[in-house]
Amino acid sequence: MTPHLLTFLLVEDDDNHAHLVMRSLKKARVQNQVFRAADGAEALAFLRREGEHADKPHPDVILLDLKLPKISGHEVLASIKQDEQLRVIPVVVMTTSDAESDRAKAYEYHANSYVVKPVDFERFRQLVNDLCLYWGVWNEPPEGN
Repeated sequence: MTPHLLTFLLVEDDDNHAHLVMRSLKKARVQNQVFRAADGAEALAFLRREGEHADKPHPDVILLDLKLPKISGHEVLASIKQDEQLRVIPVVVMTTSDAESDRAKAYEYHANSYVVKPVDFERFRQLVNDLCLYWGVWNEPPEGN
């Protein structure tokens, strides 16, 4: 198992949470490429390579919050998984919601993982590190991804 660099799309409207993810990645000295979309509409434009996102790469992993402006995280997830080109991208729902209804709906829409953001910074940092380790080292994506 050889670690490889990943391209992440972080879909997060909360600047503080986005900063924590970026800070955690930096603190772990992870050299992965991270792009951020601040709402659901921007996330879909990024993934469809529309407008200013025309030259952006498809991410290897999407970190998706559920409570987003413009288009909800559940709607973004449903759109991704209905798109033949995008559905192979793993989507990790990373949210503050521990509601069973949100979790059930995310898996109904084919989320690859559902994690609740810890309130404690050290646990949050560990979560981000573990996600990078899992998707960057342990996970075996299909050939060509």
